Amino acid sequence: MSRTCADESGERSLRSLVRRLLGRRGEEPGCECPAPELDENHVKVHFRLETDEDGWPPVGVESLWALDLGDGTVRLDNTPWFARGVASDDVLRVERDEEGLRWAGETVRASGNCTIRLIVLKDGGSVDALHEVSEDFRRFGVTCEGFERFRMAALDVPPEADLPGIRTALDAGQAEGRWDWEEGCVTDAWRATDPPGGL
Repeated sequence: MSRTCADESGERSLRSLVRRLLGRRGEEPGCECPAPELDENHVKVHFRLETDEDGWPPVGVESLWALDLGDGTVRLDNTPWFARGVASDDVLRVERDEEGLRWAGETVRASGNCTIRLIVLKDGGSVDALHEVSEDFRRFGVTCEGFERFRMAALDVPPEADLPGIRTALDAGQAEGRWDWEEGCVTDAWRATDPPGGL
């Protein structure tokens, strides 16, 4: 299954918007994602992020929860906020450093899920506004994680979800000024929903 993150020429960039909303640049040393329901097999996996000349992303490391599969691989159990080209339920190889921290390596098996990220503009990205986003997309078979500090919502889009409906809803909400959005990791099936001449 072919998956990509949007390239620089075509990505729906949230860089300047995030910086403007946060009112800071590069202050946060790392991003700790909200925890799923944890058990003894859950571990933290760290992703090194390269910050560009514009200071994006606003963190240097992202830490995601994953299930340790016991063979040097893990299955992601969070939707990534900043790491590109990965999605929830992907199986990744990990390497441990001298401190025992697990660092993400290559993708061993892609889940077929897509990662879509939103900056919520309505009500300044309040908890209520993030909850509303979650409810809006639940009907499409999508799960959503909200991150109030960054005014972000991360959508985990499974392959069986209504991809054209989700794309239509994303574009409509953007046109209404409710959010801006970008593709963090997408499949061929998702790309097929691009309107002719789309961004």
